[in-house]
Amino acid sequence: MTPLLILFGFPYNVAIGTDLLYAAITKAGGMTAHAKRKTVEWRIVGFLAAGSLPASILTAQFLSSVFTDSSEYQSILTRSLGVMLVLTAGVILLNGRLRKSLGANPGSAGQFIQRHNDWIIFFAGIFLGVFVTLSSVGAGAFCAAVLMVLYPRLPALHIIGTDISHAVPLTLIAGLGHFFLLGNVDFMLLGCLLIGSLPAIHIGTALASKIPGNLLQTGIATVLLGMGIKFAAF
Repeated sequence: MTPLLILFGFPYNVAIGTDLLYAAITKAGGMTAHAKRKTVEWRIVGFLAAGSLPASILTAQFLSSVFTDSSEYQSILTRSLGVMLVLTAGVILLNGRLRKSLGANPGSAGQFIQRHNDWIIFFAGIFLGVFVTLSSVGAGAFCAAVLMVLYPRLPALHIIGTDISHAVPLTLIAGLGHFFLLGNVDFMLLGCLLIGSLPAIHIGTALASKIPGNLLQTGIATVLLGMGIKFAAF
């Protein structure tokens, strides 16, 4: 969403701040559905949030206290956006292979991860808190890939439910930070996005069911990778 808003001419800071609140609202329904189906690992969500939420607040506070105008930190936002888009594209492309290799032969690295996964997930939360606040990207596919690496035997539905349930508070806190501390939220734009997304969800679902999954993933990853390289090299 953020790259598209930027391509349509919205300022980087407004696109990121508005997209964060948009993500929080649209993902809330998914979190509720997964919670009812008991496919959320709340302990993991807690460790992620313990790192990500304070990191998000501190990141927004840092931008607010150090810079007096959004143009001064635009390069930080654009490069962060580019890096996270490239990383997200990578995990989409390597998702299946990574999960199979870790599940089949965890090795010494996998054993180390299993012994220290609480600390690792906490520090992963810090990373996500910083870069999701700076780019609005990473709370979805990238976080899911982190969970997949740390918990290779966790069912895919539980990874999705846990990922979404962490993304809601993270994007909400990050979006509110952009609004209250930086003034980077356009509520008219947010309302238009929400109104437009309702019918688009049904259209997208119908189209996606007719497109092979591998082709769809490759296409999305290629677009994200191209935009990521563009923004990273800005």
